[in-house]
Amino acid sequence: MSTLTQKKGVLWDYLTTVDHKKIAILYLISGGFFFLVGGLEAILIRIQLAVPNNDFVSAGLYNEVLTMHGTTMIFLAAMPLIFALMNAVVPLQIGARDVAFPFLNSLGFWLFFFGGVFLNLSWFLGGAPDAGWTSYASLATQSPGHGVDFYLLGLQVSGIGTLIAGINFLATIINMRAPGMTYMRMPLFTWTTFVASALILFAFPALTVGLALLMFDRLFGTAFFDPALGGNTIIWEHLFWIFGHPEVYILILPAFGIFSDILPVFSKKRLFGYSSMVFATVLIGFLGFMVWAHHMFTTGLGPIANAIFAVATMAIAVPTGIKIFNWLFTIWGGSVKYTSPMIWSVAFIPSFVIGGVTGVMLAAAAADYQYHDSYFVVAHFHYVIVGGVVFGLFAGAIYWWPTMFGKLLNEAMNKITFVLFFIGFHLTFFIQHFLGLMGMPRRVFTFLPGQGLDTGNFISTVGAFFMAAATIIFLINVVYTAVKGERVGKDPWGDGRTLEWSISSPPPEYNFKQTPLVRGLDALWIEKMEGNKELTPAEPLGDIHMPNSSILPFFMAFGLFIVSFGLMYREDHAWALPAIFVGFIITFACMFLRSIIDDHGYHIHKEDLLKEDKGGKA
Repeated sequence: MSTLTQKKGVLWDYLTTVDHKKIAILYLISGGFFFLVGGLEAILIRIQLAVPNNDFVSAGLYNEVLTMHGTTMIFLAAMPLIFALMNAVVPLQIGARDVAFPFLNSLGFWLFFFGGVFLNLSWFLGGAPDAGWTSYASLATQSPGHGVDFYLLGLQVSGIGTLIAGINFLATIINMRAPGMTYMRMPLFTWTTFVASALILFAFPALTVGLALLMFDRLFGTAFFDPALGGNTIIWEHLFWIFGHPEVYILILPAFGIFSDILPVFSKKRLFGYSSMVFATVLIGFLGFMVWAHHMFTTGLGPIANAIFAVATMAIAVPTGIKIFNWLFTIWGGSVKYTSPMIWSVAFIPSFVIGGVTGVMLAAAAADYQYHDSYFVVAHFHYVIVGGVVFGLFAGAIYWWPTMFGKLLNEAMNKITFVLFFIGFHLTFFIQHFLGLMGMPRRVFTFLPGQGLDTGNFISTVGAFFMAAATIIFLINVVYTAVKGERVGKDPWGDGRTLEWSISSPPPEYNFKQTPLVRGLDALWIEKMEGNKELTPAEPLGDIHMPNSSILPFFMAFGLFIVSFGLMYREDHAWALPAIFVGFIITFACMFLRSIIDDHGYHIHKEDLLKEDKGGKA
């Protein structure tokens, strides 16, 4: 009976938590689940394309699987997994006790979660979206059934959560840095989180507007994108890519930050060219908004527009090149220790460079007429997203696993995961460059024998199974570590340079007993070099103010989940209109309660902290 009560307690704790460390675990679990779902969809795609004239899935189902694979991996796997690491690490790296708005942090997660669940329920309620992950208007407005409606409403709810999270991290990094933590002393992961959050703030509203207009077209009979009624389908492409290209940098910049934090630790050197890395990060963020139309070279924008966007796209390679050389110079001459996070980080460099070089090829507008909508483009963006973002997520998850769970993942299994995934990744996607150059279009569900595409597609499918095997090994590792892994203390890697390694693993709920005084870049390393066992405190020991848990974020998001169903089925079912009202009432009632309840939080008293110290020493 007591165990059952304890289990209920854990469930309630996570449903109501506003602690950034627990919200990180929620993001990790849900993002990990959607990563598995997206991976399963990828396997189905590759099985269908393994041999010519395959009928493993029908053409219609293939379109649904293809659409959901892209949508799930970008919005429901990569984004939340990056937010998991941001939540787990950034407040610790800047010496803060939590994020600026803990309540909003929880609300952001639950909005993402319910949006993702809503989108995936489409599989069981009449069919998934089938207009591609970009959901181009000419396809989306004519798609039968409710599949595209699930896409539009699910991404609206989920996107609001992402926007909230981005604003929260901006406020946190601007306002909550420890004394002495100037902008030019922030770790690179914090810097890249800061720039990515700024990109979220400016990019997601474009997607929100586009989704709203397309939703009006489908649900309420407007004609924003219907050429027959004076609309323009190309406007959707502009709105989508004004979001879509910065989204690439929202994903890749935090991965750059992960590598920039890992490489110095296992090279036993400071990051080479710290200030140039910071300026390159900011410049990438700035230029990221000026290149969106390179996705649209073949839509007839004209030679002047094409030339401008081609030049801007090539220009963005410069700050990225600076980063590549700085990472190489960080490793150069260092005392390199090839732990699994380091192996992922080193393997990322050549893999990502391949993606970058093919990106410059695609930036040449004239050549893009040949590459466009071919498998060459599929190969390019998977080298960027998988070779960059997913490698970064593996590196970061392994590196910061002790910060989140107090245990180190099994190193042997980590390395097996890496070998299988690395081989599988290059087997799957390298050959696709050549398939594209041989004329294989994107999004086709089958091909004919005798076109020269048989061998390349078969090799690509074999590689996908290698990546699937690597993911299974990683899951086994997670379970094994949870059951048998030994607890670790402070700085389990031994060479930590930043503040998250100065406290216990996992950290206490208040993070720091006393706010630390930061005396330079790599704050913990400076203290180590001076022989200090503890950080220099910036304040005397005192009571610590903590925010209360709340179930309101869960119900606010749940209300919008109900509204989404009501909007979608309002012409099909009598219950839909009441559902819209009930959903909005739940959401607005929670907002009202939040605004009138005096929630002053609670205090952890100085005496309790001193008792903990004595207990720890004993």
